[in-house]
Amino acid sequence: MSRSPILIMDDARLGRIKFRAWRRGFREADLILGPFADRFAPTMTVSELDHFEALLDESDHDLYAWIVGTDPAPARVDGALLERLRAFRPWAQDSAARGG
Repeated sequence: MSRSPILIMDDARLGRIKFRAWRRGFREADLILGPFADRFAPTMTVSELDHFEALLDESDHDLYAWIVGTDPAPARVDGALLERLRAFRPWAQDSAARGG
């Protein structure tokens, strides 16, 4: 059974998004954005993926500062997805998975 072109395109898009999230060039951002993309991107709506890609277009240092709260996020990027990123703690996920 062959897969539809739309699903294949979505797989390619997800792959690009995950690649960009893991390879920001700023390790601290990689360690938040990469695990977030791995965990949540496959279940995001098209609109959420669009918004996530727009966040990935932002400067590494700006985006990281908005996530950790050292700088306020501009209204154009602030919203539910950035709140999810702020609440996401990949190190807590890893610890829970190991039973710790």
